[in-house]
Amino acid sequence: MSRPPLPPFTRDTAAQKARMAEDAWNSRDPERVALAYTEDSRWRNRSEFFEGRPAIVAFLTRKWQKELEYRLIKDLWGFDGNRIAVRFQYEWHDASGQWHRSYGNEQWEFDEQGLMRRREASLNDIAIAEKDRRFHWAAPGPRPADVPGLSESPF
Repeated sequence: MSRPPLPPFTRDTAAQKARMAEDAWNSRDPERVALAYTEDSRWRNRSEFFEGRPAIVAFLTRKWQKELEYRLIKDLWGFDGNRIAVRFQYEWHDASGQWHRSYGNEQWEFDEQGLMRRREASLNDIAIAEKDRRFHWAAPGPRPADVPGLSESPF
């Protein structure tokens, strides 16, 4: 199975890959998201380490059961050959209604078919007031074209 765009990446294809990942994650569909990764993809997410699509699906299922009304923006930070780095922010609330904004960075490595074989994510959360939310589009679903990325308002 091939997942274009394929490495080696250009600025445009790396940005396209980042936006495709953003759109998939905003679907909050763990099975859909997992298809972008190799069968044996290795992940580090915060302090969790795991491998393989079934583990990715299990992780994302748990994540989106906890992180309600999740909305994400990813922006390209850098690229080289078969690697891409992105920075991201997302907003969500917990079961008590407390909103959070999560900030982070990811490093991605792709195989020749354009599937991600390695993902390393570092991130932090802050509690925010509902009035301080910035991501208001209908969810689940992709970020509308008229909602700017992080370059226009990084923090």
